[in-house]
Formats: sequence, structure tokens, C-alpha cells
Amino acid sequence: MIRPVLRMGDARLLRVSRPVERFGTPELRELVADMFDTMRALNGAGLAAPQIGVDLRVVIFGFTSSPRYPNAQAVPETILINPVLTPLSDEQEEGWEGCLSVPGLRGVVPRYQRLRYTGFDLHGDVIDRNVDGFHARVVQHECDHLDGILYPMRVRDFTRFGFNEELFPGQQINDD
Repeated sequence: MIRPVLRMGDARLLRVSRPVERFGTPELRELVADMFDTMRALNGAGLAAPQIGVDLRVVIFGFTSSPRYPNAQAVPETILINPVLTPLSDEQEEGWEGCLSVPGLRGVVPRYQRLRYTGFDLHGDVIDRNVDGFHARVVQHECDHLDGILYPMRVRDFTRFGFNEELFPGQQINDD
């Protein structure tokens, strides 16, 4: 089921989410299925449970190609529960980001270039990956939602933050 996505300004997006305590439950399976339905319907690269009003530490992400990020490398479809992110170096890279909770806008955000993420899948099995590039960016963006952080809070240079049609005239970028 496609669920409504909360938008910036909704106080629920600013809360710190609760850890998942029970894995493999029908409720958790339904939540994850709804998150994938919602993400795919909106051509998203990822989605966090708080974006649909669920106060749990659950993120999903992944795509083979994305109309919203046409030049991005593919990211494996992943369900990540109770994630822990560990940068593998201090090196950061700036890149454009958008968000389904901040429709119509883009901004340049610094993110760690390489990181390790750990957590659990839907059944409670351990996930442990080292990633870089766009994959690392997507994970950081989605996990920020679990701590009440929206990407505009990370923008350092507001000359590189604005409406899609102003920043990228003539390009079809749909964040709605």
C-alpha cells in the first residue's frame, strides 16, 4: 500500500526513532512492503519509516536505475533495521540530494565517501557492509531521518540549495 509521505515542517520528522525489538512480525513485514510500494511509486532511492509517520529505526533503499538520479550507480535493494554507521575515513564528498519529504528542492550536502553499515534485515539476520560513493550517500541520507535530521539541515552553502526548476532548467526532476 502506498502511504502518504510526511513533508518538512511536520514535527514527526524531527523525532529520534525507536529501535525495532521484534523481527519477522507480520506488522514489520507489512511496514516494509508499504515502504517499498511508496518508494517505488515516487521513484525514490530510499525511504525511512519516519517519513511515513512510523517511529521505528527502519530504512529501505536500492534501485537499478533512478529517474531522479540518472547518473547514479545502482544500489542493491536493502532493508536495514536498527542501523549503525561507521565512517571508514574522514574524507567527505559534496553531492546533490533531494528528498521525498522536501519535494521540489535540491541541495548540495557533504557526506562521508566510504562507510561501514551494520544492522539487521527483516528476519533479524545481521547485515554488515562496507560501501562508498552514491550507495554510502543514500544510506547516510536515509539514516539521518531516524535521528530527526533532514538534508537541508546539512547544507553548508545555501547558494547551492533551491528549487529544481531554478537550479536545473529544462531537466525533468520530479521529487513530488
